[in-house]
Amino acid sequence: MSTKNKQISSAYIELLEVLRKLRSPDGCPWDQKQTSESLIPYLLEETYEIIESIEEGDTETLKEELGDLTLHIIFQAELAREAGQFDMADSLKHITKKLIQRHPHVFEQHGENKSVGDINHSWEVAKQKEKQRDNILDGVPKSLPALVRARRIQEKAANVGFDWKESSPILDKVEEEFSELKEAMNLQNPE
Repeated sequence: MSTKNKQISSAYIELLEVLRKLRSPDGCPWDQKQTSESLIPYLLEETYEIIESIEEGDTETLKEELGDLTLHIIFQAELAREAGQFDMADSLKHITKKLIQRHPHVFEQHGENKSVGDINHSWEVAKQKEKQRDNILDGVPKSLPALVRARRIQEKAANVGFDWKESSPILDKVEEEFSELKEAMNLQNPE
């Protein structure tokens, strides 16, 4: 293991030990009473603070906020470990396996070079199969803010060819869909 990787491992273990001390019977009452649900507002706040520091190009703040978000991620995993559900190692193994499976063009011996569009499409198809989803649009969290959710749905639709370079064909498609809706309604309720 490289020196840098040893430093990362050591820093992770130190943070985990601090968190476990805070959660212990002789630790901090605030940390002891936290639940996955009670930490959601802080998790969101830290995420938005990271976004802001990236958008502002503030690397010092980004470094600090990444640490704060990392604490919340580890906190969630620690709560799951305490409940006997899983631990951080399980999460890390899962994401490592997923990245390798979804990047055959990198990790397979004869992986083919693909465009970014092909890679995005393959990622969505693999995700749909893994999660046994009926629809490519499934899996967009309902808790996302409305505009973020709409953008994510559009990205997924674009990955399967449901996207336009120009705005004028969009109106044609909307009119086509509206006509189909009216036709279906007329079939259900003939006058």
